[in-house]
Amino acid sequence: MLLNQVRHGTPTELPALLIVHGLFGSARNWGAIAKRLSDSREVICVDMRNHGDSPWADAHGYEDLAADLAGVVAQEGGRLDVLGHSMGGKAAMMLALLQPDMVNRLLVADIAPVAYAHSQSHLIQAMRGMNVSEIDSRAAADAELAREVETASVRAFLLQSLDLRADPARWRLNLDVLEREMDRITGWPEVAAQFGGPALFLSGALSDYVLAEHRPAIKALFPNAKFAKLPDAGHWLHAEAPRPFEATARMWFE
Repeated sequence: MLLNQVRHGTPTELPALLIVHGLFGSARNWGAIAKRLSDSREVICVDMRNHGDSPWADAHGYEDLAADLAGVVAQEGGRLDVLGHSMGGKAAMMLALLQPDMVNRLLVADIAPVAYAHSQSHLIQAMRGMNVSEIDSRAAADAELAREVETASVRAFLLQSLDLRADPARWRLNLDVLEREMDRITGWPEVAAQFGGPALFLSGALSDYVLAEHRPAIKALFPNAKFAKLPDAGHWLHAEAPRPFEATARMWFE
């Protein structure tokens, strides 16, 4: 599958950096960080399948997502540095495990290669419950979504995927498939492989997504893994602490 790509900067002697967003996200979520990191290399942000402007598909397992990313790397003709957050972090991990020659350095943001018990299906139900065809402004969309989603920052994040310029307005998310595949998205498949390259697992200090009990599973798959935390940041660490996140990524990849 050919993923939609948003490119920043121009090629340099450094490997291009591939940025992979999380569930309900898109390439545009990473625009500010990508632009700043592109002062020294080309940065490629992708819309994952069933998100943004990329094609929709019936399957949304991590082997599928990794194959999509492998297509982007193959298009570039060499190894890339790869940064992935949450669902995108799992896809990036799977790419590194299944195609280790395609990944130079890996940064996994606030996710571990484990199955999680929490589901995001309630957010899908909230989005599906909106009558988007009758919404004509961001404020009206936010007010309607607020009936089901209390946190303003979560609403703002979700509404980045609402295309109000379409006629009628529509979600740039394949909500049906994402809901059906939610167990695969929150889960993690058995994989008999290792990535021996440099891998940084960067988590938010206020997040519970990467716990001490997850380290054996991480080390089993990524024996050279290193760990770091951003203080005062939760799961959306790149949005909550963008400058420290950028500084850490820059140091790791350069």
